[in-house]
Amino acid sequence: MMTDPIADMLTRIRNAVRVERPQIDMPVSKVKRGLAEVLKREGYIWDWEEVEGQPANQLRVHLKYGPNGERVIRRIRRISKPGRRVYSGAASLKPILGGLGICIISTSRGVISDREARQRKLGGEVLCEVW
Repeated sequence: MMTDPIADMLTRIRNAVRVERPQIDMPVSKVKRGLAEVLKREGYIWDWEEVEGQPANQLRVHLKYGPNGERVIRRIRRISKPGRRVYSGAASLKPILGGLGICIISTSRGVISDREARQRKLGGEVLCEVW
């Protein structure tokens, strides 16, 4: 039994980027779809898709690399954990690395980046940081 599927997703992405895999598969969920969509909108991955599989559907994430093979995702880190949830209001969300990175927030309006959360004046659970 897996206690933290979001941390599992981030670890799979981190490990795949280190060995320069073009894509990774993982079990699908609503939150993982939201995370993948934010990563796509912010330019950290090429695309994602849901693939039919047995016993459950899989989320396939197509990772992005630079023209010379450099990593687009340099670091991806879980912030809010099952043992210690971290919540933040829109006013207290600060840019990561002066705007070079993003925080991914789970809000009442879905999973969004910290930039969108500041624009919409929404707070929520801080899931992870990416840069």
